[in-house]
Amino acid sequence: FRRVLFRSVQGDAYGGGVGLIACCDIAVASESARFSLSEVKLGLIPAVISPYVIAAIGERQAGRYMLSAERFDAAEAWRVGLIHEVTAPDALDAAVNGIVESLLANGPRAMAEAKALIRAVAGRPIEASLNADTAARIARIRASVEGREVVAAFRRERQPASSQG
Repeated sequence: FRRVLFRSVQGDAYGGGVGLIACCDIAVASESARFSLSEVKLGLIPAVISPYVIAAIGERQAGRYMLSAERFDAAEAWRVGLIHEVTAPDALDAAVNGIVESLLANGPRAMAEAKALIRAVAGRPIEASLNADTAARIARIRASVEGREVVAAFRRERQPASSQG
């Protein structure tokens, strides 16, 4: 959970390439990118990548693309949730740089804790045990050195010492 996994896609991503994208926290693709879960064309199944792909695009969409092996474009990859943003080919680097700048301005421990939070909360019903867990998480990060520094910096309108950027 210590790193943010980020991927930009500018060409074709088939099979395991789609799995790698699904594993990423953030993915941006050029309009010219093409995708396919092509394993069944080879008499195989996308077994190893399936948990990540299903988590990214959902059971229904995974069923379609894992069974059909059809190719789909960046707009469809965005629509089903595989990627977060589609750009013109010549704007891909600028989009990536903008996201990287945003990431570098954040507290590294807070981002790691946010990733852990997402995985702990996703799919759970909202009930007392979940509320207690999330309250404990915010209390823990708020009391950390990074948390105290960021809040102090915010109050003084300065860059926190823990900032990576």
